[in-house]
Amino acid sequence: MAGLDDVFGDLFSNVDGVALFSPSGSYYERFADLEDVEVIVVGTENDVGASTFVELPLEFEDISDRIRFGLEGALDQEIIDDGDTLACATSVFGDDIDTVSRVRADADNHTGIYDLFARSRADPEVVKSVLELAIELGQKGQKGKPVGALFVVGDAGKVMNKSRPLSYNPFEKSHVHVGDPIVDVMLKEFSRLDGAFVISDAGKIVSAYRYLEPSAEGVDIPKGLGARHMAGGAITRDTNAISIVLSESDGLVRAFKAGEIILEVDPEAY
Repeated sequence: MAGLDDVFGDLFSNVDGVALFSPSGSYYERFADLEDVEVIVVGTENDVGASTFVELPLEFEDISDRIRFGLEGALDQEIIDDGDTLACATSVFGDDIDTVSRVRADADNHTGIYDLFARSRADPEVVKSVLELAIELGQKGQKGKPVGALFVVGDAGKVMNKSRPLSYNPFEKSHVHVGDPIVDVMLKEFSRLDGAFVISDAGKIVSAYRYLEPSAEGVDIPKGLGARHMAGGAITRDTNAISIVLSESDGLVRAFKAGEIILEVDPEAY
């Protein structure tokens, strides 16, 4: 009679490495004597003292995002190679590791999620909140109609110096932060109007209605994208900010860093 090893053996056979997501010390110790297989710990902290570690900036609730981030980080740090197959062990239903996925590292399928969170100046929770806000706007629009929006996150002082107001700044004397449900409702309402939102590294809404004035020379964006994307890309080349842009025309959310698109998300598939 076949046992579970016979049924599930292919899941673990011929893997090039094992990625453990936030393992306990006792769980990690089980892998200490493995030979010929790289053991990688991925987590917000290296609590187990692993020699090979990829830091998560935050605990991604979505398991696919969590694994995707870990593999992109491992590829970026040259811990693994393009095409390597890994057994990724993580927790889904509780605090302990309970799920294993067999995943192939694919550098050509680079999503940019590692660059966006690990290499951005802004707090990862702020980046996550703005990204989710843009995605929600892309899913629901404004009163059922498609809407475009531009959020510039981080290095707010330089961004303000490279922009000018289009109208009165409703956040000028306020101390509100992105991620607050009431504030997010306000941002959705203001997204109907022209201009960019400027958000600090810590998430404070610095301004709305900003006309960005960076030089667009040398910034290359895909054909069909307009001034909003050009401004969003250019401001990230001239400052240490990132920008998150919702396209009114094709409905996609794109993130720019250092003048280049590093992430593209379809809100309907998110």
